[in-house]
Amino acid sequence: MSNYPDKFGGDFSSLWKLDVMPPIHRLSWWWYWVIIFIPDPDNPKRSRQLMTLWSTKETEAIRVSGYWWKPGSRMYKDEHEGFVIPGMVFAWWYDGENMFEPMTMKECRMGVFPDTLPLYPGEGFGDGAGAIVPLNREDMSFGMRPGNSSFWLRVSSDQESRSKGAPSIFEAELTPWWGPPSSLTYKNNILLANGMGYDILRLQGTLCKLKVDDEEFHGSAYFQKVTVQSPAFPWFWGMLHFNDGSYIDWFMPHVSPLSTTMDDIPWKRRDFIRSPNIGSGIFHDKKLNRTENFEKCEVELTESDEELRDHMGNLLPKFRVRIWNNRTKISIAVKAVSRARWTFDQPTRGGLVSHLTYNEYPFEVQAIKIEDDSGVRNIEDYEWIHGNAEHAWGILH
Repeated sequence: MSNYPDKFGGDFSSLWKLDVMPPIHRLSWWWYWVIIFIPDPDNPKRSRQLMTLWSTKETEAIRVSGYWWKPGSRMYKDEHEGFVIPGMVFAWWYDGENMFEPMTMKECRMGVFPDTLPLYPGEGFGDGAGAIVPLNREDMSFGMRPGNSSFWLRVSSDQESRSKGAPSIFEAELTPWWGPPSSLTYKNNILLANGMGYDILRLQGTLCKLKVDDEEFHGSAYFQKVTVQSPAFPWFWGMLHFNDGSYIDWFMPHVSPLSTTMDDIPWKRRDFIRSPNIGSGIFHDKKLNRTENFEKCEVELTESDEELRDHMGNLLPKFRVRIWNNRTKISIAVKAVSRARWTFDQPTRGGLVSHLTYNEYPFEVQAIKIEDDSGVRNIEDYEWIHGNAEHAWGILH
């Protein structure tokens, strides 16, 4: 018998609601995002990673990695709390050596609905069961099963990715891990009187069973549902899953010389001034069975010295991260081993175009030091540590 809980903790009643905040033209952005980590048997320092995103935006047009998406219609909500939205499904797959990005990028309408919808199979209670289902010939759905016991995820690669060696079909099941990482966290913040702000649901750590074509693997996953209603500014974000179930993340939004850049080169020498140079973080410590929150965070970005490059020939970065409070200090050094990048260009007022480059970096952990009242821990104290780091620049508005 497993010691893991039989359901996710937290209030999932708003999981399939897209009208928690009233939309703002050109600013409102909704997405469901899942990233899966599978220990790489060929290289224990790395993990194979699958990212899948279901997204829609309140905009007349936006160019996504060179593809012009023009919704042409708006979100529709029926009397049973079901939504039909114009949107896109994105996915990338990193197999430990090769990055397939985009593995798929499909424009389609999608249904988003709770289990209280009359057409939903079985009796519904509105406690979290439901799904987002792209109206597509292939199954690209994501949903929660009754009782909040597990999520399912299905995604397929496109023909071009398959021709380059990508697997065809991915099927995943996400189940509870332990305590805080597998309990839903909720943040809602209205920043200004005009409704700008954000609404975020997160499961920071889940167990995951992933079937890649006919081969089955076991690993971990992270999930979030996000509504953002403000201009997108540069940020650093990253997270770590540990073999014992511990979880760390960091977040540092900022303004830098890259705020006005319009290209997607992974790092630049002029990216050294960031204001404000502060951030936050969290540590769900399985060993001590406690959670540490941090309001101090520093991120240093440097060029790789090992000739690690992305598929376009650009040198990949290294990240040095520090998060600390009065009781715990954590320092982390990671090197990116691959890169998935998405570019967004949105027309704004006066014929101008705003830009955002969003990067996701699978990485290897080179060093970690955790100092607290119980002593010092480092990388040798864990069987494996896997994660991903984000770096975004530009201002999308």
